[in-house]
Amino acid sequence: MAWEEKFAETGHRLTAARRAVMQVLLAETTPLSPQELHTRGRAIHPALGLVSVYRTLDLLEQLGLVRRVHLADGCHGYLLASPGHRHALLCRCCGQAVEFPGGEDLSVLIAEVQRSTGYQVEEHLLQLIGVCPVCQKP
Repeated sequence: MAWEEKFAETGHRLTAARRAVMQVLLAETTPLSPQELHTRGRAIHPALGLVSVYRTLDLLEQLGLVRRVHLADGCHGYLLASPGHRHALLCRCCGQAVEFPGGEDLSVLIAEVQRSTGYQVEEHLLQLIGVCPVCQKP
């Protein structure tokens, strides 16, 4: 389903600010911080405010259209999300990101964590960091 359809299906307006944020995300394969999205988005929609970027990212994450990833500097970046249960793999050198499928492969670990801690696990976040094939080349 296209992101425009997701907005319509869920009853959310497709404002110029939201469209600018999505256009920036569609053009990138590396995670972008809200500040980077703001800077690039202003080239598309000069009136774009930083608060609008944060609100748009919250909505896009709720709708499953973007994925929040943790960056090396301790901040969050955002990527377009593929449908289904997926996780991010980030290159430590160039920042390139790819997704890989998630699934029930963590069920044994989650069950053990629940048993040993008494917590009821409701969701999980898995992100891997490594060096992509391009950056591995000498």
